[in-house]
Amino acid sequence: MDMQTFLGMDYPTWWYLVIGALFSGYAILDGFDFGAGAWHLFLKKEKSRRIALNAVGPVWDGNEVWLVIGGGALFAGFPLVYATLFSALYLPFMFFLFFLIFRAISIEFRSKEEMRWWRKMWDIAYSISSIMLAFMLGIILGNVLQGLPFEEDRNINVGLLESISPFSILIGFTVLSLFMMHGGLYLIMKTEGKLFEKLVKLTKYSMFAFIILFIILSIIVWINYPHLSDRFLDQPLLFTVPLLGILSIANIPRLLSKFKYWQAFMFSALTISFFLIVVAIELYPSILISSIGPQYDISIYEAASSEKTLGIMLGFVAVGGPLVLAYTIFVYRTFRGKVIIDETSY
Repeated sequence: MDMQTFLGMDYPTWWYLVIGALFSGYAILDGFDFGAGAWHLFLKKEKSRRIALNAVGPVWDGNEVWLVIGGGALFAGFPLVYATLFSALYLPFMFFLFFLIFRAISIEFRSKEEMRWWRKMWDIAYSISSIMLAFMLGIILGNVLQGLPFEEDRNINVGLLESISPFSILIGFTVLSLFMMHGGLYLIMKTEGKLFEKLVKLTKYSMFAFIILFIILSIIVWINYPHLSDRFLDQPLLFTVPLLGILSIANIPRLLSKFKYWQAFMFSALTISFFLIVVAIELYPSILISSIGPQYDISIYEAASSEKTLGIMLGFVAVGGPLVLAYTIFVYRTFRGKVIIDETSY
């Protein structure tokens, strides 16, 4: 019996799940530090900003490892998707990388000089970069869901303005509000005193904004994008997934009202997971949708590498995946607790 038979699913489907899990891990981990950065300018005091920055300081660069692994897995498992997606949305991805680099520079450079103007400049750069990163992820996701204008040759290039449609903008703001709620919950767990109280209030604002945007987005998808709901209508049992997502969202304000912030953060992470699982179900077995016609959609079977390649790489994932997860858990356990400012802090 080969591994494929033992696992009970074909290799392209398993690889689809692996890539989904990697990008979900990235969204959960880098999502909260994007959200924390988005709140940065709302914190007026120097000490408050330093505490917020040091809350993500030990972990932000490790979180980006999940993006690198996810991108590498996409390239290895579905090279056609990698080529089509990155060539189609070249400018949005370049802007995303620009803000990703600029955000890292802001974190590292801020504490290098004591001048007030210097720190304020990097505070602005850090916060704007964090906001734009979350927003650009939503823009990219919106384009994937509504479809890209490619035909058989897959040769397209969507400009930045062409990629910004009302639908992708709505998803951009939805993702931004979700990450700001997620990041706010993380900062709440890492702070105390007046800063803690302020973050509780700010997080509630983002939570309500996300709930409203999520409801609007769900209605628009149901009415205007039937290709995204067809699979749920064909297999009603799949409605369990979005239902669990809605229950997860509803549980966050309940836990906040009971001062159970760690549990609220975990349900925020679950909300991100359910959000992406719904996206995966909506697309499967396609992985890229053509806005010109369904006959041009790219399926996981068309885009996948050879069976032998996928099988070998799945073995590496089975070994390397748990190691990356174990390292991530170790880092977060090491730096758990409230932030304490000392001479080694940012």
